[in-house]
Amino acid sequence: MNLCIILLILVFMVPFYIGYSIVSNIRLLYKQRLLFSCLLWLTFMYFFWKLGDPFPILSPKHGILSIEQLISRVGVIGVTLMALLSGFGAVNCPYTYMSYFLRNVTDTDILALERRLLQTMDMIISKKKRMAIARRTMFQKGEVHNKPLGFWGMIKSVATSAPGSENLTLIQQEVDALEELSRQLFLETADLYATKERIEYSKTFKGKYFNFLGYFFSIYCVWKIFMATINIVFDRVGKTDPVTRGIEITVNYLGIQFDVKFWSQHISFILVGIIIVTSIRGLLITLTKFFYAISSSKSSNVIVLLLAQIMGMYFVSSVLLIRMSMPLEYRTIITEVLGELQFNFYHRWFDVIFLVSALSSILFLYLAHKQAPEKHMTP
Repeated sequence: MNLCIILLILVFMVPFYIGYSIVSNIRLLYKQRLLFSCLLWLTFMYFFWKLGDPFPILSPKHGILSIEQLISRVGVIGVTLMALLSGFGAVNCPYTYMSYFLRNVTDTDILALERRLLQTMDMIISKKKRMAIARRTMFQKGEVHNKPLGFWGMIKSVATSAPGSENLTLIQQEVDALEELSRQLFLETADLYATKERIEYSKTFKGKYFNFLGYFFSIYCVWKIFMATINIVFDRVGKTDPVTRGIEITVNYLGIQFDVKFWSQHISFILVGIIIVTSIRGLLITLTKFFYAISSSKSSNVIVLLLAQIMGMYFVSSVLLIRMSMPLEYRTIITEVLGELQFNFYHRWFDVIFLVSALSSILFLYLAHKQAPEKHMTP
């Protein structure tokens, strides 16, 4: 029932209301907003339906209005989103937590950058004073009122300017360049202060704990990338959930008596619950930051609805992928509820997107980290 309701919301209600909110903000279309909202929803449905054509996501025997048709298409979008976020998070988490990647920032570096910022601000004030004095002088001489108009007039005024007079256009260009430089210096100064706070935080007990977590997640990241590569190259999907497999290896290695089936079920469900809570929380935090960054009075409704759409697709995809983390008998129940989908395709697609996202994140963070120490060293 939950699955049917959320699919109804994701495919019919939220897209229609997004279109309605967009059309309501356009004055020319306001009177016919219902008609244009329907047209936007039909456009969405066309592209949503065409999305399933390139992917082997279900068997041909399913009807047009079957639940498998909707889940399969929503799953492609949601799994792609999950893989992108997981790939970036697997790399960014150890990079953020580990003190190894922190730059060595001293008070001398911060003072030098602040001194440059103050010098730049003094130069901006000085040049604006020159511009104000030049304008007052021109006004007193009557040059403002008698200034020739047009392109040739501007060239003539520049070519025949009186000795000692200021070229306001050139000074304004210099002021614009200095103001842009001052903005960059301010951001770099704030970045240095933030880095210094992170260095001090890393020396505390909590900071050392997160540093340890960073090393743990870095090992997990390397293992996950390696396993994703193996899965892609050899076209394989795991048959046993990770908890059961780990308990079996531990029991066989230690040679102890242990009810693997009983405990694997409980530990699997606890692990699945933790995965769901942490992943949904991480997604909500990321989307909230995105919302605060781009929202306005007119676009806030549309952005909230888009976030709801993404959230719903993320949930459906979580059900698709978490199926492999559960014991076989419970995995079979989820398979019966979701229908005859090509589950192997989704796991392979997740591995491909995860690998691309993780490698791209490694490259991006490497370049950012390589250039960061040289920011405040610019002469």
